[in-house]
Amino acid sequence: MKINIFPIVSNLHELNLINEETKNLLNYIKKELNADINICKIDELYNSDLALILIQSGGSEQIFLNNLTKLKEPYYLLTYGSNNSLAASLEILSYIKDRNLKGEVIHGSNSYVTRRIKELSFKLKPKTLGVIGRPSDWLIASDINYEDALSLYNITLKDISINEVINEYNKIEFKDILLDVKNDKLNLNDAKKLTLVLQKIKDKYNLSGLTIRCFDLLNPIHTTACLGLAYFNSLGIVSACEGDIPSLISMYLVNELFNKPSFMANPSRIDIINKKMIFAHCTVPLNMTKSYKLDTHYESNIGVAIKGEMKEDVITIFKLSRNLKDYFVTSGKIIKNLNETNLCRTQIEVEVDNNIEYFLNRPYGNHHIIFYGNYVKEINDFFKNRI
Repeated sequence: MKINIFPIVSNLHELNLINEETKNLLNYIKKELNADINICKIDELYNSDLALILIQSGGSEQIFLNNLTKLKEPYYLLTYGSNNSLAASLEILSYIKDRNLKGEVIHGSNSYVTRRIKELSFKLKPKTLGVIGRPSDWLIASDINYEDALSLYNITLKDISINEVINEYNKIEFKDILLDVKNDKLNLNDAKKLTLVLQKIKDKYNLSGLTIRCFDLLNPIHTTACLGLAYFNSLGIVSACEGDIPSLISMYLVNELFNKPSFMANPSRIDIINKKMIFAHCTVPLNMTKSYKLDTHYESNIGVAIKGEMKEDVITIFKLSRNLKDYFVTSGKIIKNLNETNLCRTQIEVEVDNNIEYFLNRPYGNHHIIFYGNYVKEINDFFKNRI
């Protein structure tokens, strides 16, 4: 990690003392982050993973303005707890915000400053995600701009024809793959064969994840992708149903930020008064379940679906909007698993902590992403840094 720092100081303060404080702070950051930290000239500031403006003293406000045309958003102002560094930074930040520009004062204990710098310097590595067959017809609020995915999250979306899956499925010779699932009443061979085909396509296009228009497989090959998606998600290969791209990218971010598998689910019932919801879907990562059984796909009653029993535990509910900038997030808790005949196979009842009205007033589509743990603050911090 390379961090460049442009210092600003007035001539009203003792420079030797300020330089010693600067040295102590930067040495701490360098040690904690194992970072390459450089005090630089303004023309070199942005040749780095993160650019910081070090406000070393009071009286620096006008110097900042004099250099403003060479500085870029967001303006990250690193400050001390002495020499009126914070006071000057607050004045500068007020000027920035009054003009609807992006900026932040980075100030506090050394441990907080270091953690915040680490968050700000986090970069998503380039990845390719496959879109097999485009979104299903009923996902009328889930189309996105592919260029936004690249510019915002370093994601290249690769369109792949559903016919490629069908053709590969029809010509491939079946061989077993390592799926620890057994059920004599279901035709597992077809579901396993489809999983093998998806693995082949993933390798062919070097995909880090995929979403598939899975209902288009029901008639041509008479099976479902539910088992394969559950298997892939358990391995950290993010996989979404129904060609849903915002859900795929939501799941991808959860995996990249927190190394967590996630459950893509339909909200099925909402109790606004008691802040409870039912979520259900026919696939769930196998490593998110306490146990699971295999059943047919709910809508078609064919193929192989996962009926998982999930842990009664704290969760985060998350979803990107189709513009990939707005998002919904809240914490909650799984309070029980259900066994209803009129819902998709994996069914959970959830207590929602905040903003349950969102689902009835301004939802970002149907599917939402559920994963274990409370990561509301971390998600808010991530988007605050980027959007």
